[in-house]
Amino acid sequence: MAIDDATIGGQRLVIEETGVPMDKLRVQAFSPPQPGAGQVLVRMLAAPVNPADLNFIEGTYGVKPNLPATPGVEGCGVVEASGAADYQAGDRVIFLRRAATWATHTVVAAEGLFKLPPAIDPLQAAMLKVNPATAWRLLHGFGKPQAGSWIVQNAGNSAVGRCVIQLARELGIRTLSLVRRPELIDELSRLGGDCVVLDDEAGLAAAKAALGGATAALAFNAVGGDSALRLMNLLREGGVHITFGAMAKRPLTVPNGLLIFRDIQLRGLWVTRWIENAPDAEVRAVYAGLAARVAAGTLVQPVDSTHPLDAYPAALARLTAEGRAGKVLFVP
Repeated sequence: MAIDDATIGGQRLVIEETGVPMDKLRVQAFSPPQPGAGQVLVRMLAAPVNPADLNFIEGTYGVKPNLPATPGVEGCGVVEASGAADYQAGDRVIFLRRAATWATHTVVAAEGLFKLPPAIDPLQAAMLKVNPATAWRLLHGFGKPQAGSWIVQNAGNSAVGRCVIQLARELGIRTLSLVRRPELIDELSRLGGDCVVLDDEAGLAAAKAALGGATAALAFNAVGGDSALRLMNLLREGGVHITFGAMAKRPLTVPNGLLIFRDIQLRGLWVTRWIENAPDAEVRAVYAGLAARVAAGTLVQPVDSTHPLDAYPAALARLTAEGRAGKVLFVP
């Protein structure tokens, strides 16, 4: 999809209190300020609507909003003015720190930016910070599986799940993905998934048969509840179960036997914490590799629809619409 690079007036979405996103968001006109020393004024090209953004508005995210606040944990923009030597007008960037991206413009500290390859698709770049990096950390941060070994995941059709399939295929790691709808099986198989089954008890039996006695070293859980337990039952002794999402909004229930007799390890991943705590050189090296894959078209996330900021009700409604086929993004 083409994005107009013409400068537009200042506009942003704001909340003055936490609560239901549809009820609490409103559009606000503003004059974008000039950047100070070490700061950069970025004009937004695209910003996705992520579960973390909704949790931020609801007040249930790991970081509480300092009200009034503009949501948006990630996005892609172009530098309009810079008070930092490393960034010039015209540079395309993403934000490694939260940057209030549901706006036409945002001013941020230069140290929180990452410069993109100039030819990268801005819609794909807007989704680079969270999902590809989460997939990368899932595959590298908990003991990298050997080529030919298996990992298992639920929500295989999610943005993270699709990134896991693409990155794992490159690494020679086999993926078994649980999904909720039958029509997703062929779709994820075409993407490169080695085994895709339904996320139910019949699917668990099919998964065990497909593994052929092999059990997975890692399990990636974005759902919780019974789905998370199914993943645990596919892990080998000492396997690691990593939770990075809670789509079902149900807690993990872990049978004692899996801990006592199988020594299953339960871990969590919040990619924001990795960005904040890992050495800056490591973080930037990972994003450089991911950006190169996105620019080359070998790491792709599907886009369902794009919306201007003042059409936020339609954007939020699209999140729960039947047949949604990818991410929903704001294009200011």
